[in-house]
Amino acid sequence: MDKRKFDFQAFQRAVGATVEARGTNWKRVSEETGISQTTLSRMTRGRQPDAEGLTALAAWSGVNPVDFMTGPKHPRESIAMVGRLLRDDPNLDDDGAEALEAIIRAAYARFKRSQT
Repeated sequence: MDKRKFDFQAFQRAVGATVEARGTNWKRVSEETGISQTTLSRMTRGRQPDAEGLTALAAWSGVNPVDFMTGPKHPRESIAMVGRLLRDDPNLDDDGAEALEAIIRAAYARFKRSQT
């Protein structure tokens, strides 16, 4: 059985450090993320947000919730990471990002080391 668990307190501290580093406050975070001030206040007292709130905070802060999972970790798949970066690139439209991802997937398959 997988014993992985999300360390919300550590995630919350990292988001709090981001708030402080940006010289902002939780009211502003609420305005920028759409998460109510009440929800943010409860979160500072240890209450976990719903998936949408967690995602909004992660997007706003750049803090990756996956980094706060305890237990055994699986390696990140580089192709998935590259694909996400390409889709996020403001210089590429969807077709361009898909085309580049296909090229990279083909090259990766060609040069990937055998898992033997």
